[in-house]
Amino acid sequence: MKQSKLKHKKSWISLLIVTLIFGGTGLYIVAQQDYNMALQSLEIPSAQGKLTGILTLPKKGADKEKLGLVLFIHGDGPIDATHSEGYKPLWERLASLGYASLSLDKRGIGGSEGNWLDQSIDDRVVEAQQAIAWAKKQPMIDGSRIGVWGASQAGWVIPKLAGKEDLAFSILVSPAINWLKQGEYNTRSQMAKDGHTQQEIEAQVKYDNQIKDILKHHGSYEEYTKHIRKDEEPMSRERWSFVSKNFNSDATVSLHNFKTPVLLLLGEDDVNVDIQDTEGTYRKEIHPSSLLHVKTFQHTEHSMLPTSIAGSEWKMGLRFLFAPRSITTEGYMDEIEAFLTKVAI
Repeated sequence: MKQSKLKHKKSWISLLIVTLIFGGTGLYIVAQQDYNMALQSLEIPSAQGKLTGILTLPKKGADKEKLGLVLFIHGDGPIDATHSEGYKPLWERLASLGYASLSLDKRGIGGSEGNWLDQSIDDRVVEAQQAIAWAKKQPMIDGSRIGVWGASQAGWVIPKLAGKEDLAFSILVSPAINWLKQGEYNTRSQMAKDGHTQQEIEAQVKYDNQIKDILKHHGSYEEYTKHIRKDEEPMSRERWSFVSKNFNSDATVSLHNFKTPVLLLLGEDDVNVDIQDTEGTYRKEIHPSSLLHVKTFQHTEHSMLPTSIAGSEWKMGLRFLFAPRSITTEGYMDEIEAFLTKVAI
């Protein structure tokens, strides 16, 4: 009888320990996802349909003095305003510096109307202008301190935007210069990383160039699908239309538009973008040179993630659950903070 009671007691103790462990872990995760900032949903009417998004503000002080603002401009893909919660750690850091953050759902995502695949780079510039116009009407925003943050494909949007708006500063993460050259670089570097032979790489580049020729000659979607390999999954008609609108994009000339500080952030292990080409072109085209500040992070890939976790869903998932503020490479947010506090003032 005593032995039975003892076993029963041990079982309850074990269950209690497990509950406390998992309960404690859950509380820890909840605490990690509790950001010190205030989020407000927003809607911006436009001729192209309404845009929805999020305005992030500091929890304290927003009602006492006007705030600078960072407009977030997304890279490629169907991205919502939070980029699947990935922007929140940076928003929190910006809020601690007295900056609001404004980010929109891409068209067709969340509550934004339309389809992002119907947009040209120029359409995205107009959208950014609409967001800036909205922000300038907000009583808590200092219209003279509105700048932009943008990643990857935003590298074609922001330089054009700088020619149309008086941006206080621009932060560009992993931007390419030329759309077609970037595509070839990505093919070569990714295949080399995956262990393909040089002969295999050259064969793929030759095939890709044939697809590019169809684009250059304004070929139809049907012409494209007839040409692709039988074992290849074709891009959708909408994606083909999107690429057709934008494949001639080149940021070189538009870099001349920058008249205020520019922070260029690059990852040493970027297989998407040729960072040497990007840095070299930015240094050559932005004048005066004192406007440009460049930081290249070691062991870092295209999305500013440490190479050690990039590409691993479970590693990124665990990092985001247990340490979301350190999911990006070490020093990334520190560099942005230093830029905003010491340069873009």
